[in-house]
Amino acid sequence: MRETSDVSTRLRTLMLDTIATPTLWAVTIAAVAALIALDFVLTRRPHEVSMKEALGWSAFYIALPLAFGVWVWNAHGSQTGFEYYTGYIVEKSLSVDNLFVFMLLLAAFAVPRQLQQKVLLFGIVGALVLRGIFIALGAAALSQWDIVFLLFGAILVVTAVKLLIEALQGHEQSVDPEEMLAVRLGRKIGLKPMAVVVLAIFVTDVIFAVDSVPAVYGITGDPYLVFATNAFALLGLRALYFVLESALSKLVHLSFGLAAILAFIGAKLGLHWAHGQWDGVPVIPTWLSLVVIIGILVVTVTTSLIASGRSAAREEQQEHAEV
Repeated sequence: MRETSDVSTRLRTLMLDTIATPTLWAVTIAAVAALIALDFVLTRRPHEVSMKEALGWSAFYIALPLAFGVWVWNAHGSQTGFEYYTGYIVEKSLSVDNLFVFMLLLAAFAVPRQLQQKVLLFGIVGALVLRGIFIALGAAALSQWDIVFLLFGAILVVTAVKLLIEALQGHEQSVDPEEMLAVRLGRKIGLKPMAVVVLAIFVTDVIFAVDSVPAVYGITGDPYLVFATNAFALLGLRALYFVLESALSKLVHLSFGLAAILAFIGAKLGLHWAHGQWDGVPVIPTWLSLVVIIGILVVTVTTSLIASGRSAAREEQQEHAEV
């Protein structure tokens, strides 16, 4: 029993090692704050976002984390680099599902297009602050109780099953603001309509954090990398929303892909926990996680585009037949 306890302790220590020094934390938080300030400057005057503007800032917010990953890889080795890039890809893919719900919320509240990016920005900033708290709490829990690995894994598997069932049943996502507790409370305390919309975006992203934070902890136990991947994924959402707004409806198999990713990471966390109890239980290496996740995303996007193309072709044929 003592040997098993020692193995469990070593696993927790390994999972929660961090590359961050106090200086690196300070620089990172300052950089995130500077990027948020830049976004507020860019959105100070309401305007309708053009595709050129959205593509430019999306490219910037994708190039930035990719470049940061090069530094992580060179400074801290390939293993840490794999963990960072895998965590970032997971967070970015999960954020696409966030965007679809944001689109439904903005439509349900009839937010004018020139104000949409301001609403998104306020909601994202609030979510970023609260996710930082979630990440810190998760790190503290993981460092104390190895059973938390199994709990996080169970959360991801349950979420994966829920997504799969909804996808198989063909349920389309919908949002009714009047059913949201946050909206009812916001109106009751006299918040202005725009503040109510921001609150709805914020609460929605907090709900998504229940899945995304455990998911990235399934890739890396470094709280700094968990925060960095979450921050980069969230900061790029404002611009990415306007790039993918028209394309989101074509990702018809997105729920299947996300369900597979969450189930895979949930199983990975379960194996980490079991390995802490019994040495003979294998663990899934990070490089394999990266390959599997990218493979799932490629298959999901490809099959979605094929299915959307066939659906569009059938609709066109029906229109010609009616004429």
